[in-house]
Amino acid sequence: MNSIEKGSMKRGEFLRSLGLSTSTLMAFYCLGTTMTACGSKDDDPNPDPDPNPGTGGSGISGTTTGTAINFTVDLTNSNTSKLKNNGESIITGDVLVAKTTAGSYVALSKICTHEGNAVAYRSSSNDVFCQTHGSTFSIAGAVTNGPATTALKTYTVTVSSDGNTLTVKA
Repeated sequence: MNSIEKGSMKRGEFLRSLGLSTSTLMAFYCLGTTMTACGSKDDDPNPDPDPNPGTGGSGISGTTTGTAINFTVDLTNSNTSKLKNNGESIITGDVLVAKTTAGSYVALSKICTHEGNAVAYRSSSNDVFCQTHGSTFSIAGAVTNGPATTALKTYTVTVSSDGNTLTVKA
């Protein structure tokens, strides 16, 4: 094999130089291997994206997944400003945040307690619905129609005095 100067070969080029086919290369990428690029991160012309995609330009900052939910929604951000309108909702991480048709904010688990499928807020009936098996939940998380038998987890929502931010906590 030829000697290669540091930084002059990309990961894909290196793997191809080992005789790996395109399909083998795709398998590496699709399986999410823990391979890392050779060389210094400072040398990388295409650095990895932000490891915390829920921060900055999205209008959402904090922890949106797991058991320690604690995040802030900036309602002045174009990605989240629709929550200023009654009947609108967003899903961020593991949480469904909605401004009900009556104008109050609610935050609930986005996962149906029946079989773990995603739920959605329905402004037409002011409830939460699982399209997979038809379970419905009140905006307080209670089951109103099965097959689910367990309520959705709810989170505390606090609105700032100026109405421009929401804080959601477990």
